[in-house]
Amino acid sequence: AGDGKMLVAASTGHGLVVDMQGALAQTRNGKQVLNLSGTARAVACAIVAGDTVASVGVNRKLIIFGLDEVPEMGRGKGVILQRFKDGGLADITVFDRAKGLSWLAGGGRVRTETDLSTWLARRGGAGKLPPNGFPRPAKFT
Repeated sequence: AGDGKMLVAASTGHGLVVDMQGALAQTRNGKQVLNLSGTARAVACAIVAGDTVASVGVNRKLIIFGLDEVPEMGRGKGVILQRFKDGGLADITVFDRAKGLSWLAGGGRVRTETDLSTWLARRGGAGKLPPNGFPRPAKFT
């Protein structure tokens, strides 16, 4: 681990930005950065390399919002990135809005979507179905 920040998210849809140096532990047991409740578990961790966050749920709903809406914390539960009626968070990624959102399509191809206005919303929404060709199960990489 080096300098920089990472976005950590739980299956409940909660997430936070953590400084990588602050997440390093001195003990062999590690360090708990994301507080989880009940049956929740940590599902995704993305290095912050951009200005926009894309979140996709198990129900294949995609939502895109600005990284500035997610607070940087030392540790905690975080804020709701995406709401779910059923299921939970499948994956998150951080990207440059100017370059567009990319994911692995079938046959090892990389597909990039630049017109993201359909999925652009405030953090905490339910999201909309992703574009055709988005992988099942819903993952960015």
